[in-house]
Amino acid sequence: MNILRTLSIIIFLLPALVIGKDSIIKRFNHTKIISIPDLSFLDEVYTGLDILEQMDFKLLKNKTIAILTNQTAINKNGIHLLDIIRDQKDIKISFLLAFEHGVWGIDDNRSKMISRDKIEPVHGAMVIDLFNTYLYPPRWVMDKIDLILVDFQETGSRYSTFLATMTKVFESASNHNVPVLILDRPNPIRGDVVDGPVPRTEFQSFESYHLLPIRHGLTIGEIALIINEMGWVNNSKRIDLSILPLSNWDRDMWFENTSLIWRNPLPYIRDPISLLVYGGMYLFKGTNMNIGFGTKTPYMLVGAPWLETSFLMKKLAAFNLPGVIFKDVKYRPNGSVYHSIAPKYDGKSCSGIKIKVIDKNIYDPIRTAITMMILIQKLHPHQFKWADNDYIDKLYGTNDLRIISAQGKSSENLPAIWARDVYEFSEFRSKFLMY
Repeated sequence: MNILRTLSIIIFLLPALVIGKDSIIKRFNHTKIISIPDLSFLDEVYTGLDILEQMDFKLLKNKTIAILTNQTAINKNGIHLLDIIRDQKDIKISFLLAFEHGVWGIDDNRSKMISRDKIEPVHGAMVIDLFNTYLYPPRWVMDKIDLILVDFQETGSRYSTFLATMTKVFESASNHNVPVLILDRPNPIRGDVVDGPVPRTEFQSFESYHLLPIRHGLTIGEIALIINEMGWVNNSKRIDLSILPLSNWDRDMWFENTSLIWRNPLPYIRDPISLLVYGGMYLFKGTNMNIGFGTKTPYMLVGAPWLETSFLMKKLAAFNLPGVIFKDVKYRPNGSVYHSIAPKYDGKSCSGIKIKVIDKNIYDPIRTAITMMILIQKLHPHQFKWADNDYIDKLYGTNDLRIISAQGKSSENLPAIWARDVYEFSEFRSKFLMY
């Protein structure tokens, strides 16, 4: 039986209905959705952090906590969670659990404030690197805390390692009986669009950690809810999970419609449009192409010294891809000591195709990227290369992209292949939607 169909049958048995603007609570077997005030008479969106602040942090009072967070954990006024809690004398932050790019990210000057001893100066909290140093929060951390607080902006595309790290934190929380509180945030590229293949188990990785399509349409709270209810933590472990929901968010909202302040969720992501484009263009990391690293417009272009752009532009025009136009450009990637990895073709003159999104409502980032990729492979069969160890399969989630390309078939075959994944996942996730 198809794995997604199996999941759909299982989830149908779970007791639940909704939380939304009317604050009707969904009830689940292993997760508590915290009731929040009805703020529907207001026009603005409020994050879980905004709600927690309005509740005077009562859920954290008299607790020693660890926080899994990064630079995106800000309130409506742009003030970071750690700065807001600073004056709360009856809340002790003992540890900061850091994602791949650190507590403050590589683009924030506050990252330099972390001392060599990994102590955050404002709270005196020890920073625990969960990407380069530890995989799980160690026992000596878990034994000293009463609660793990989670607040970060998810990207809307499943590539980031944040979901894998959060799941590892869940595993430690289960092993040590430590409760977890999630502060929910919007899906920045809409919550009503699901697209792309669901990973097959043999291709799961830290960048395709769970059975989510590339564009999943979920909030971080909803993802955590699925992980916990379905037992997607190792050995089907569950945790004492509570979720503090958003208020006034509708699934058809783009981030720009929320009135919330933007913070770059990942290195090289500059604005909400580049985050949308990233959902497709990140697949080029599985090739030998440069995708704008070393320029001012990462993810917004693709190129190489050997790329013939004039013929590629004609071929792209024939596909009439919606919501996007292309421009051929010349550029030279230049690396920086600020970013630890040198861009592909660093310092070399490249020919490239630049993307401009003209209508984000009809633009399809995944279809656009795979169309470009397969055309480039056809036009340059000797120069175009897949990255080692079939890395593209781990990013894409299956080997269909590489096989279709090898067979010389059109990229238009791929959406038809993943359409069943989208349909089954959309049915599966419906029981978990909190908004």
